Amino acid sequence: MEKRYLPDAREDVFIGPLRLPGLLERVPQAIGAVVFAHGSGSGRLSPRNRQVADVLHGYRLSTLLLDLLTPAEADDRACVFNIELLADRVGSALAWLTSRPDLAPLRVGLFGASTGAAAALRAAADRPGRVAVVVSRGGRPDLAATSLGDVQAPTLLIVGGADTEVLRLNRDALRLLRCNKRLEVVPGATHLFEEPGALDTVAHLAAVWFTNHLSDGRRN
Repeated sequence: MEKRYLPDAREDVFIGPLRLPGLLERVPQAIGAVVFAHGSGSGRLSPRNRQVADVLHGYRLSTLLLDLLTPAEADDRACVFNIELLADRVGSALAWLTSRPDLAPLRVGLFGASTGAAAALRAAADRPGRVAVVVSRGGRPDLAATSLGDVQAPTLLIVGGADTEVLRLNRDALRLLRCNKRLEVVPGATHLFEEPGALDTVAHLAAVWFTNHLSDGRRN
């Protein structure tokens, strides 16, 4: 797809009582907004997520990338794998979007990676009226296993074909999901999709899934 919709506004934002830093990029005539839920060792400045966000902009999707943990929490492995904590932080981002008059009308999707995917699925299960769609990249949906049956948002799981253990976990999770769901396997790709063209494939798969389910551009 030709990239015609470049961000017309970029804003550093601070979310929740901890003032977690985020990067909001808005595109003109946006059909929806996508909140990124990063995995362990990642954040709003992740080059991989920045690459995906750039592709989403071309599909008329605004994006919000934020750090789900404070620096001290990010060094604490117990926090990194605390899915309830991460999901609450995603919930704070959703509430923040609702508080913005310029963003509140938009329907929202979640893009999660690794442990962030579990947080996105947990947040979607807890907030069915706010989360319209979910995409997981190399995610650990098994860490949100008790919530998967409650997810109503259409969910796309994207996994690298060479990421065999995570692929097995995603196949198991797919059986637990009761929503509109799909598993896409990127042939030959490893966990971080570092192979040539692999991450670009992920980005376009995600963008199509998001646009298919956010196409009216408005909340119900």
